[in-house]
Amino acid sequence: MDEGIRVTVETPDESTSEHVFDSEGEVEAGDATVRFSVGDAGDSNGDSDRSGAGARDEESDGDDGDPLLVAPLADVPSDSTIRRTAMRPDGRRGVGIILRRDADSGEVFAWRNSCPHRPEVPLDPGRGARVDGGEIVCHKHGARFECGDGLCTWGPCVGEELDAVGVEVRDGSVYLDDERFASVRSR
Repeated sequence: MDEGIRVTVETPDESTSEHVFDSEGEVEAGDATVRFSVGDAGDSNGDSDRSGAGARDEESDGDDGDPLLVAPLADVPSDSTIRRTAMRPDGRRGVGIILRRDADSGEVFAWRNSCPHRPEVPLDPGRGARVDGGEIVCHKHGARFECGDGLCTWGPCVGEELDAVGVEVRDGSVYLDDERFASVRSR
């Protein structure tokens, strides 16, 4: 499953949305677990099983083969966002993330690509998130989020924050720096 599927699990108290790059698996939110199998995943030939290490090797964006390389710093915009998928250590599940550079400080920030109001709604649907007055704007509900801490300043989720993803800039590139994830995919 090169493109993966997006799986969202909602409970009254929690919601999570992840990209899954395997034909079977599970996603959890609070006390709820969704297990799924797509197509011939139940076959015992083992073709659908990808080891975490092999999957990480395939996902590197960088010329140097570093699986944590997200993008060259010059590719991270200040007037929009770029999308990537941060892969879990198992190499089969990932979370859509977005990155934006602050125009004034040059600092790079990354968050989960989902609105806290409705986690299944990506802030960047594929053409870059809208940025207005330095804030990211949800294309579906109009919620506005500060660039730094991701605090919602207006909209249905005011007071909530985007789920921050750790990144660091070194040698002119942006690298994933978050223990929840083991590698990055460009899609």
